[in-house]
Amino acid sequence: MQSIMSLFRSTSPQRLILFYYAMSLFIATLLMQIPFLYRDGAAVSFMDTVFVAASGISVTGLTTVNIAETFSLPGYIVLMFILNLGGIGIMAVSTFVWVVLGVKVGLKERAAIMVDNNQVKMSGGVRLVLNIVQLLFVIELIGAIIYTTIFYIQTGDFGKSLLDGVFLSISATTNCGFDLYEQSLIGYSNNYFVQVPVMMQIVLGAIGYPVLIEIKEYFSKKNSRFKFSLFTKVTVTMYSILFLLGAFLYTLLEWNGNSVDESVFSKIMNGVFMSISARSGGIVVEDPSTLNEVTQLILSMLMFIGSSPSSAGGGIRTTTLLIIIVTVVAFSKGRKHVSVFKRTIARQDIYRAFVVLAIAIFLVFIGVCIIDFVDGSRFGLAAIIFEVTSAFGTCGMSMGITSDLSTISECVIILFMFIGRVGFVSFLLSIGGKQTKEVFKYPEERLMVG
Repeated sequence: MQSIMSLFRSTSPQRLILFYYAMSLFIATLLMQIPFLYRDGAAVSFMDTVFVAASGISVTGLTTVNIAETFSLPGYIVLMFILNLGGIGIMAVSTFVWVVLGVKVGLKERAAIMVDNNQVKMSGGVRLVLNIVQLLFVIELIGAIIYTTIFYIQTGDFGKSLLDGVFLSISATTNCGFDLYEQSLIGYSNNYFVQVPVMMQIVLGAIGYPVLIEIKEYFSKKNSRFKFSLFTKVTVTMYSILFLLGAFLYTLLEWNGNSVDESVFSKIMNGVFMSISARSGGIVVEDPSTLNEVTQLILSMLMFIGSSPSSAGGGIRTTTLLIIIVTVVAFSKGRKHVSVFKRTIARQDIYRAFVVLAIAIFLVFIGVCIIDFVDGSRFGLAAIIFEVTSAFGTCGMSMGITSDLSTISECVIILFMFIGRVGFVSFLLSIGGKQTKEVFKYPEERLMVG
């Protein structure tokens, strides 16, 4: 037992995060084996249970079963708990419990908090976590009140409205995409009283928790000298650019396509909603399988990029893309240093960004090849790319093929969802072995490139 504890203490923070999420997936899978979580007569295999548990922990939203028709009320409650666990983060929830119980948060746990929230320094980690939990609780509460009120006005059934409202609020805030309807929010495609709050919650869950905390501090202090961090400036800028680009391309491509019979306002709103949701939300107002292939590929690209670091989303992240873009621009102009917002980007972060992009493309390519080899005869390549990038970006949008995938393909999707939630950098560092510092350097020599 002592040797196990010693090994646990000597493990890197990245491997600890991997271990925590693996254990969470294992416990969630065991928990979802309880029979009363399901409706009478619901046929759920062990693989279905693992898939839904992985999708919930990773807050992805892909599912092999119909959530509304499969789970009972206790099942919905367990799912909402799992979504919050995955959306807030394992270390954030653990830290919150430790603080409530008065347990001291040690150095090892602080390092794990730093890794789980993509922070570059250890100080302030516990305060960050407490702020995250408080903010998300408030956001979920406000959303639940709004949706419950709207649903109650429509149906007159308070119990059903409360369940649907709370579930939708948690699903939107954590960017999961699970729903208690058969076709996501397609039935509410013209109900902007529901759509607008959902979009706002998806953005708040994907923009990055440090951004929300800084905005909160800005308005609470009302200090004209308050300066937003480089992280906030970069993530908000890149998120906004991708949102506007996605909305414009979607609206343009589907103007005479899927949205041909809609009004001009509805066409624009559909583009706005789908662009926001493609970042990691997974909730849709139009069926992705009915879109043209170019639109599907655009959405796949947005899902591959994903959300901001330290958020409920996955993907290569907005900061990675911005670093790559500004590096390419600097290189094309012959500059030795890469800068943005009057700050020079550390060479280590540039190196990391290109490594993340290269390996992410490679892994997604391998995943697409495996699924295409196994199930390609039944599904088109565009649908497979869409499904893999949705899992990698922990988005949850689907072309409707998830429930028909073979066991091998389901395992691939589960792996991608898991990697997406653990964090791509953490996953790479955890499997890369012990991190060592270089004590010597070989002679430098130039190579022809390009």
